[in-house]
Amino acid sequence: MRHRVIHLINPKTDSLTTRPLYLNRALYSPLAGLLAVAAGIPRDRYEVVLTDENIEPIDFDLKADLVGISAMTSYVNRGYEIADAFRARGVPVAMGGVHPSFMPQEALTHCDAVVIGEVELVLGKLLDDLEKGQMRGAYKSDRLHPMEGLAAPRYDLLKRHRYVNTTFVQTSRGCHQGCTFCAEPLMNGLKFRYRPVDEVVREVESCGSRMISINDADFFGTPERPKEVMRALKGRGITWQAGVTSKLAQDDRMLELAAASGCTMLSIGFESITRSTLTSVHKHVNRPETFASLVEKVHGYGIMVFGLFMFGFDGDDTTVFKETSRFNIDADYDACAYSVLTPYPGTLTWYELKKAGRIVSYDWERYDQANVVYRPARMTGDQLRLGQTEAYETFYSPSSMARRFPIRGSRRRIQWAIYNLFMKKGAATDRKDAVAPPTAEPEMVPMPPILPLKREWREAVLEATGSPSSPA
Repeated sequence: MRHRVIHLINPKTDSLTTRPLYLNRALYSPLAGLLAVAAGIPRDRYEVVLTDENIEPIDFDLKADLVGISAMTSYVNRGYEIADAFRARGVPVAMGGVHPSFMPQEALTHCDAVVIGEVELVLGKLLDDLEKGQMRGAYKSDRLHPMEGLAAPRYDLLKRHRYVNTTFVQTSRGCHQGCTFCAEPLMNGLKFRYRPVDEVVREVESCGSRMISINDADFFGTPERPKEVMRALKGRGITWQAGVTSKLAQDDRMLELAAASGCTMLSIGFESITRSTLTSVHKHVNRPETFASLVEKVHGYGIMVFGLFMFGFDGDDTTVFKETSRFNIDADYDACAYSVLTPYPGTLTWYELKKAGRIVSYDWERYDQANVVYRPARMTGDQLRLGQTEAYETFYSPSSMARRFPIRGSRRRIQWAIYNLFMKKGAATDRKDAVAPPTAEPEMVPMPPILPLKREWREAVLEATGSPSSPA
């Protein structure tokens, strides 16, 4: 009896970090979620084929028994096209990921089944239903995964030669920051759930790479847990990078352990250099007056700082672009990414802008942190989009790169050059329409997998969806 074939697909993303820009490589592999899905598929029953459309074409003639598609909002339209094409060939399709989790009824118009939220606790049921010919509808666990006993991601399916960063190890899920523009707490919860440290180390040792990215929403989320992980990583000959928030990155003991355990770069969500803006989106952990000294402190441990900033908040006017990029240069950030505020469906920012009648476009392809899909408060959409381009051009200008190059200290110069070259070229090729054309509202409304805990936010979601309580 032949093994049944499951074809897992990541639709084309067309972002500056997933385009193959140098040596036919993309900066990041966007496949962490699908590798985790593949890990839960029994090898004695199924053969798994993995396709990342960013680097290779999809084989629509592959004889598959099931197609699984993971999609975020900006490329869910392409995901729907792929799903429609396979279903027209008689192949059943399941979808998952952030956008289908927030808009399952929309996704079900293109697929047979949708996984809402985490896949691990419902994958067995989905596969059993597939065997019976009864796979249909929404699959959602009534609880969150305890994060113990997770199967190791199927790194053997990854085409490593096509990416700079290939290995993404998750040590926790959830985030307690509650930023209004972010889907993480509504997808994975406001409380951190931690994997056992020995299981993290086991994955690190068996992943086949000595350079890893820690794939947590906030690795430095609590004072002691990251220190446990870093002590366990120390002396294992790996290098790693992670995304963190700014508060605990000020902790010297945290940075000492990071450097000693192989950390080469921290990606930090600074978001804005204006305190009132950060307060308005509940990014209370950030203190702009400490940003420059924080960069200097992290550099003192030989670690690079990748600053993540966002434009288009209600407090932003046209001066924000030059002020931010000049601040980043003067403070010696190693790399920066500048996003346009995007009201992803189901986030609190979405409900706020929707209620105010400020969302212009519901074309999900435009929800890519580059197109402007809403009416900004203190500038036009054109000014916002062009201002983002100006910030990139300023920060990655030849004079800026020459000034910021880490001649002194122990930061990794090759890694610095790779990131600056990829970000510079990626931003230069990221020329999209300044403002997305208006569209009609979607027929289905988003529903977060996890409702907000804060009463007024919870009521806003329930009012918009007309739901008396969270869906089962």
